[in-house]
Amino acid sequence: MTLQGLGHLLREATEGGIQGRAPHRPGIREVAGRPVCTMADAKGGTGGRPVRRCVPRGRLDAAGSPGDIGRRMAAERRRQRLSRRETAGRARMSPDYLAYLEERPSAPGTATLIRPADALGTTVAALRGGGIDLPPGQGQALLHPRLQDLSPEECRTRLSTHGVGRVAVSTPESRPAVLPVHYEVVDDAIVFRTPPGSVPAAAAAATEVAFELDHVDDALSRGWSVLAVGPANVVTDPATARGLTRRAHTTSWAGGDREMWVSIRPTSLTGRRITPADH
Repeated sequence: MTLQGLGHLLREATEGGIQGRAPHRPGIREVAGRPVCTMADAKGGTGGRPVRRCVPRGRLDAAGSPGDIGRRMAAERRRQRLSRRETAGRARMSPDYLAYLEERPSAPGTATLIRPADALGTTVAALRGGGIDLPPGQGQALLHPRLQDLSPEECRTRLSTHGVGRVAVSTPESRPAVLPVHYEVVDDAIVFRTPPGSVPAAAAAATEVAFELDHVDDALSRGWSVLAVGPANVVTDPATARGLTRRAHTTSWAGGDREMWVSIRPTSLTGRRITPADH
């Protein structure tokens, strides 16, 4: 990269953050319903002159597009229960500029994303959607890791109020199966909904089932897992089932008709976490 190019990236990272306004990009037009046009260098141009490029606005919202960067940034911030002001403070940038990055279909460069990625404990590649089709745990192990047990209270904290976990069941064919489900925590019970006759529904026929959830931080090579074991039952009371449906934080990402609620009452709650040895 030339010194001129490096200077452009640094200006892009600091212009909005320090002065509290969205970065200005010469040649960009953002008019509703019209293409977004930029002046960019193009190979094969005469004399290295910039060539005008126009991208249909709809493409900005496609998967992997710049619009997804802001959505990932906002989603990770909310997951960590951080306000925009708190995140901006950690990233040493203006809250208004962070709002611009989260809400506008912009195309921030690497230098712009380094600070918010660091503030959120993630990577620039992750904010851009890199590795979205890969399993977690692609990073390198810590130099001196420490594996610690979690107390039942710490396990309950990580269960939180809802999320995605995995239920381990035995199918009617006596074959093991582990499937992801959206779950809710209600009165110390783990509940999830599923279609009658589905594989997760087999949990209700078992004496005991296992329910697992985890989180892997590839950027910091840390992670934790929680395992709940206990009996499962179908929620048969119509009023209780309707109440669970009303209280649910989200519908199933898989969609479809999922009217049967299954409740797991953990009799055992264990967990582990990986941290640096000096923590």
